[in-house]
Amino acid sequence: MGGFFGVAGKDDCVADLFYGTDYHSHLGTSRGGMVVLGKQGFKRNIHDIGDTPFRTKFEPDLFKHVGKMGLGVISDYEDQPMLIRSHLGRYAIVTVGRVDNLDSLAESVVGGRGVHYSEMKSNEYNQTEVIASLINQGESFTEGLRNVHRRVTGSCSVLLLSDRGIYASRDRLGRTPIVIGRKKGAYAATLETCAFPNLDYEIVRDLGPGEIVRITAEGIEQLSAPGKEMQICAFLWIYYGFPASSYEGINVEEARYRCGAALARADDTPVDLVAGVPDSGVGHAIGYAAQSGVPYGRPFTKYTPTWPRSFMPQEQRVRDLVARMKLIPIRDQIEGKRLLFCEDSIVRGTQLKDVIQRLYETGAREVHMRPACPPLVCSCKFLNFSRSRSELDLAGRKAIADIGGDAEKDLAAYADPSTEKYRAMIESIRRRLGLTTLQYQKLDDMVEAIGMPREKLCTYCWNGESLYEDEKEQAPEKLGMRNPSPAF
Repeated sequence: MGGFFGVAGKDDCVADLFYGTDYHSHLGTSRGGMVVLGKQGFKRNIHDIGDTPFRTKFEPDLFKHVGKMGLGVISDYEDQPMLIRSHLGRYAIVTVGRVDNLDSLAESVVGGRGVHYSEMKSNEYNQTEVIASLINQGESFTEGLRNVHRRVTGSCSVLLLSDRGIYASRDRLGRTPIVIGRKKGAYAATLETCAFPNLDYEIVRDLGPGEIVRITAEGIEQLSAPGKEMQICAFLWIYYGFPASSYEGINVEEARYRCGAALARADDTPVDLVAGVPDSGVGHAIGYAAQSGVPYGRPFTKYTPTWPRSFMPQEQRVRDLVARMKLIPIRDQIEGKRLLFCEDSIVRGTQLKDVIQRLYETGAREVHMRPACPPLVCSCKFLNFSRSRSELDLAGRKAIADIGGDAEKDLAAYADPSTEKYRAMIESIRRRLGLTTLQYQKLDDMVEAIGMPREKLCTYCWNGESLYEDEKEQAPEKLGMRNPSPAF
């Protein structure tokens, strides 16, 4: 996935930039970067954070950075920030999202004389470099960013640092958030609002889908108004968003409590203890326990100082090792008990199967699982929060194949809890994981728990539906985006 943080202030911004970026470390464990614009120009550092946390890796570099404006980024893949020279001037850029038509965009630009890209491993392009080339096709940064909105299939949010300020551009359908914060003498833009409280920022507002603003120490100038349509990723509230963060004014932890309560209202299974698969299942479990009246407990404790989030590593073997080593069972909370676990989701199920087996080995009498979202039947094509090698890696798709179903032909039936096909899929997953019972959240209950209109949420992972089925390149005007507006 990845996350970013930008700050423009009247005084040196480096401390805020460093800590604000670090608060995005849960979104990526591959690459980190910082760039500051000072009297001597741009100063940039990029480090591999695969084996060392962002804060530890970058702290020795802080004395090298002095400036009043800067960008920081945690990336799950490519090197960022990038420094660009063009007819628009010199600037730094960071991006978050997934550009599905990256190759065709790169090739269309390379078709012009004098244009080239530095290829990454496996002959891939750096997404941020390609986005910069689209921006450079405009006569201004605003025009260039609107070109990105028009041509990108997938999603791409951008922070761009120039001597005129920080340009913040939320992706055209708002799949990822950008939130503006303010304190005395400084303004900041962030993906995760959990970066604000300890740095004394207060939330000003969320950018709308496709909105472009310029941020300086004096304030925010709107350069392009937001569109009418939104498809923000619902998984932000269910799984990968940080509990202290809020998007569109809705707090993650509160939404998870409501998800857990909805699970409990739909369930009457007799159990002795409710628990969450740590960490992102905990909020859901607290909500379930409060609604059901069943005691909440912690049959597992999580050891996190040296282990990343288990969905991040590319190799399944490494993901499984990380997941196993982090969770330490507590026999006194497990032995002889009927346990009900709330989990944010079941993606592949490989790690969860090991967890369940360990519970039985530690003496659990029964193990019941209640995921806070419906079965995942499609791989995300808009964000990079998980890089599955194949859609068949998904527990739902694997179950459909195991029972001889046709996911491509009957996807709607497998996503509908009222059908026999859905029930057969769930039973296949239950048997494979070794659970006593398995009951997923219904999509309508999940949407209600989040608290946003369904048409504004992307639910593609669960039903294969998106606002624009083909996601072809289209003019921003078709999405309801208006021409640049006066400053405010």
